[in-house]
Amino acid sequence: MVQPPDQPPQGGYGAPQNPPPQSQPQPPQQPYGYPQTPPPQGPPAQVPGYGYPQQQPPAQPGPYTQPGPYGQPQQPGAYAQPQQPGPYNPASQAGYGYPQSQYPGAPTPPPVGGGGGSRNLFKGRPAVIIGAAVAALLVVGGTVFAVTSLGDDDEKKPVAKESASPTEDDKPSTSPSVPVNQGDGSGDGGEDLDVSDLNADRKTGEAKVLWYKSAPDAPGSGASAPGLWVTDKVAVKAAYKQLFAYNVGDGNPAWDPIEFEGKICAVTPKATSGDRIVVSYQSGTGDNAECDQLQQIDLNTGDKGWSAELEEGDLFDSAISVGLSVTGDTLMVGRSQSGTAYDINTGKKLFDKKSYGQSCYPAGFAGATRLISVSSCAVTTDKEHDEVQELDPRTGKAKWTRKIPKGWKVEHAYSVDPVVLYLTNEEENTWNISTLKADGSTRSQVESDDSFAPECDGGILTRDMQGCTGVAADANTLYLPTEEKDGTNEIVALNLSTGKEKWRVKSPSSDAEISPVRIEGSKLIAYVESSRDAGGQVVSVPTTGNSRQATKLIQMPASAAEIESSFYSKAIDYVDGRFYISTTLLNGVDDAKEKLMLAYGK
Repeated sequence: MVQPPDQPPQGGYGAPQNPPPQSQPQPPQQPYGYPQTPPPQGPPAQVPGYGYPQQQPPAQPGPYTQPGPYGQPQQPGAYAQPQQPGPYNPASQAGYGYPQSQYPGAPTPPPVGGGGGSRNLFKGRPAVIIGAAVAALLVVGGTVFAVTSLGDDDEKKPVAKESASPTEDDKPSTSPSVPVNQGDGSGDGGEDLDVSDLNADRKTGEAKVLWYKSAPDAPGSGASAPGLWVTDKVAVKAAYKQLFAYNVGDGNPAWDPIEFEGKICAVTPKATSGDRIVVSYQSGTGDNAECDQLQQIDLNTGDKGWSAELEEGDLFDSAISVGLSVTGDTLMVGRSQSGTAYDINTGKKLFDKKSYGQSCYPAGFAGATRLISVSSCAVTTDKEHDEVQELDPRTGKAKWTRKIPKGWKVEHAYSVDPVVLYLTNEEENTWNISTLKADGSTRSQVESDDSFAPECDGGILTRDMQGCTGVAADANTLYLPTEEKDGTNEIVALNLSTGKEKWRVKSPSSDAEISPVRIEGSKLIAYVESSRDAGGQVVSVPTTGNSRQATKLIQMPASAAEIESSFYSKAIDYVDGRFYISTTLLNGVDDAKEKLMLAYGK
């Protein structure tokens, strides 16, 4: 394929990649469809503490930032560079997604895929626009990044999230806050929701609500409630400054709540093989408190393991927010312009990942079976660009480096093995989903007319590379939910070798959306949200063979449908036949108790 004029070959260290055989370039045929203007964004509606919502929460903005409890203006980024568009926001996935404070001033991101309306990109548009669209095709490693126009020019910008410095409302109370309904009758808040009400008129075949928990008090400006971890013994949940654990069967406290000195900033998305996690929290409650404290916790016992304090960074290298990822036995802690790796079992420092090359500094990390680093390079020059590297998780040495063309920003990693990246281009208002080979060269790029709607969050200064929920991947397939249409949607399976669609499955409900949770063997586990008159359900869909018949694993009761649907910012999990749903944001409203989580079982 012919590269655009005056554009040097792209690839790791500048070496051109071998593009797959292609026909001669054709005028663009709107490979991803013509997206609609993203919905206006603003602060969340007041969420009922535990009862049913007084009104429906605002519609989720798909791949964009989730609404948050914060209304303060956001702070400028590193080097005061404006943020690129993309789904970002407070602390990932990753129980099932926990939002982080969006970094200030981020423009409205392009959607992942096209929206409704005309299928003809050029209909009703002047020739100069058509020419610009043709010229906007970019090449990465010999493959084309398809262009999708955002449409209207007067789109509303996302509302700012949490400010870097806490206000008076952010200041913690003088005594620890204990959630009501601990299972032993203790806690604040007076009268609480009766679980029997949620199980009223339960129908044959429906699961029951096993237990319900209210949230602790939060500051008036709101707070994060990141993560959700479920073992065979306990369900553990973070909220504001505390960590809570409940027995999976009856919801009784498994151990006393852990109170941290400052508010929780980030948590490891998944537990280790020994059921341990690491929590990042602020060192104090002052305006300049940073997320520089790390604490390992045993989920089953609540015992504290090793702890560490992040070293003070260089100028512009802030720990106002951090990102945590785990690769094998390596914990990677990402700051705004660097990262520090620890042995997650012992707390021993392994290495620092700092600036390198031509003014490149790490901006985000993603981990699992591989450790991926995304860096911003030459940000104060006209050669600004991103670079992607795979790092050795024990030494930090780069196995390969992939230079991304100017104008493109790597927002999220949908997967790290294989590497599947979601990128945006602010100037062109375009997006791209690319899969890389083991050496960092291009494997494929998604080709679809659909608009995809995973829920994605981000960090304040660091990019939350794994802050997307509602997306799953295996070695050869990416599973993404489409945007809602007429109350329902589909999951599309995309071939990672070709970028083309393999198959799709409709939501079993005509008035509820479906989204991927994870892959289990040859099954896709998916969550179907509740509707006004029916509870949600967890289903499995075969990923092999010719049948896409969804098998229902658990059906939540209709009597609890309203409270289930009010978890519009949520972390979920399905373990050992039980379904757990929890909030990831607290609004801090004093006149109502907020819900924390629900557990369902048969």
